[in-house]
Amino acid sequence: MKKTLKVVLAACLFLILLATVAGCSILNLSPQFGAEAEGARLQKIQQSPNYRDGQFQNPVETNMDIGFSGYMKLLHTRLFGETADQLPDRPIPVKAINPTRLQMPQDTATIVTWLGHSSFIVEIDGKRLLLDPMLSDMASPFSFIGPERFAALPITVDELPTIDAVLISHDHYDHLDYSSIQKLNKKTGHFFVALGVGAHLERWGIPATKITELDWWQETNYKGLTFAATPSRHFSGRGLSDRMKTQWASWVIVGNDDRIFFSGDSGYFDGFKEIGNKYGPFDLTLVECGQYNELWSSIHMMPEQTVQAHLDLKGKLLMPIHWGAFSLAMHSWTDPIERASAEAKRLNVPMATPRIGESIVIGKNAPVKAWWRE
Repeated sequence: MKKTLKVVLAACLFLILLATVAGCSILNLSPQFGAEAEGARLQKIQQSPNYRDGQFQNPVETNMDIGFSGYMKLLHTRLFGETADQLPDRPIPVKAINPTRLQMPQDTATIVTWLGHSSFIVEIDGKRLLLDPMLSDMASPFSFIGPERFAALPITVDELPTIDAVLISHDHYDHLDYSSIQKLNKKTGHFFVALGVGAHLERWGIPATKITELDWWQETNYKGLTFAATPSRHFSGRGLSDRMKTQWASWVIVGNDDRIFFSGDSGYFDGFKEIGNKYGPFDLTLVECGQYNELWSSIHMMPEQTVQAHLDLKGKLLMPIHWGAFSLAMHSWTDPIERASAEAKRLNVPMATPRIGESIVIGKNAPVKAWWRE
């Protein structure tokens, strides 16, 4: 009996070891997981005032451990809870983008076009920008498994014209996509990323000369535009051992006449007021409102907080983002925009609700149709 038990234990240990080795091999051999910072990049990270004890820190105390009871609640909800309407039960309307129109940069108007989730084309002062261009079908390191996009993209990466700059908020798969970055390499002038994220891009073939990494409150000027990396309350990581190893950020874009705020992912915190005081008022705020749960409310805002963040930022027009393309939480797919809309109406906050592929022209009447109800 004892001998049999020893054999079983040895077999279990061998399988665990084999799985660990296989997992590490996949991480090391699969480029989509990115790379860890080393050398001068690592030294720069270690000198950041936001880096301590081997990882980046949030601007305020942020507990991301949902605990055993939290995991049990999630498991129970997955197995027995109401999960209806997490995915659309009908095709959602998408406005196809004419690539020819994008060939002509707009000098007289600032145009912001939603590509779904948190991805945007921004045309400002005759320049074309992409924000968090996740332009693949799966928000996952693999093309065959993971959260799948609700609808086709309004434009493919191959159809996009030359891009002046790409801005990346953080390295999660629904914001930083390996395939998209590879395809954008040849047609993009420069990549602006949060501190440490450049290691991923370099592994994917982006020349170091085309990458600028910024820490919170750092600014850079590019072709007449000012980009500022500003704080957010979130985390980072693409593998098993790199959590909090790269920075996460929101972005401020300042043109000749217009100012745009892009939240990336963030829980609510007083930092929005600080950003608003330093860089506001903003003509347009793009603020996350989806993929939330009370269990992780410190790193993803509830939709009502989205509206409050916009007010803190001294925004003029709000567009809720981080919804409408993937199901990454257990709420219905329309719950984020319904709740944000109700709160914006209650507080008399102007809010835009474009379809995927539809544009907002700053200074003009914004799309406000409740298309998700159709």
